[in-house]
Amino acid sequence: MNSYTHLELNQTVEALAGYYTPLKEVRLKYRGREVLYVIGQLVVDASCCGVSDCGYALVPGYITNWQAETNKDGLPVSEVEPITDKETQDDIRKIIQETEHVPQIEFR
Repeated sequence: MNSYTHLELNQTVEALAGYYTPLKEVRLKYRGREVLYVIGQLVVDASCCGVSDCGYALVPGYITNWQAETNKDGLPVSEVEPITDKETQDDIRKIIQETEHVPQIEFR
């Protein structure tokens, strides 16, 4: 099991070469379980290689305990099970691409 800290939606998070903004969280029903994924926008504006932006999906995994606690900053934390099976990742990736139309999909 892993912990996933839910970030505030529509709030910019500064990163090394730019920033990202989580826009929405989705609880996808999949084969009798729920998969958590987050859709967001990534902007690279402080890189030696130029400026760019793209949409992304981050897939923390199967939800095992939804917002079970809060961290020291008051953000909710869920327990998730990573999705490691490549065929399952490919299937979920296809569903997300068809639904969200984002080019970058990462599994944790």
